[in-house]
Amino acid sequence: SLHNVSRKIWCTAFTKTSEDSCGFLGFCRVDYRITRQSGSHARLTCEYPVQHHVTVPLHDPLRVGTLAGVLAAVADAHSLSREELLQKLLG
Repeated sequence: SLHNVSRKIWCTAFTKTSEDSCGFLGFCRVDYRITRQSGSHARLTCEYPVQHHVTVPLHDPLRVGTLAGVLAAVADAHSLSREELLQKLLG
């Protein structure tokens, strides 16, 4: 369930680090990078397999419904199931 993994995903997929080129650890694993940031939201872009943009709130904690929406959009853009995407994000 997303309730069980939402905190872990926040810590691994949404934590900014200076040495991480895209700014979000997990989403670099599926080729997303920050292309814009405004206030408490960031826009992530992936160029492959098709260009895809997703806006992610930088809130901690991230609401489960919001997380589910972001994961569904990214999974759909990469033709993955949500479970396959979570495996890639969480390594």
